[in-house]
Amino acid sequence: MARCEICSKDMFFGRKIQITRSQISRRALHRQRANVKKVHVIVDGVPKSMHVCTRCLRSGLVQRA
Repeated sequence: MARCEICSKDMFFGRKIQITRSQISRRALHRQRANVKKVHVIVDGVPKSMHVCTRCLRSGLVQRA
């Protein structure tokens, strides 16, 4: 699993609850992965390939090559 190299965003966990006939039938750990893309960015004037989440791309923390 890739991790964002800018903000270190990784997978996170939560509870997945299914409700059947007004009873909570199952409580399972549900893992969600961050939306991480492998893009070419410019670091110190040199193009480089990095794993960056879409939040960092959208906010302009990196500059695409």
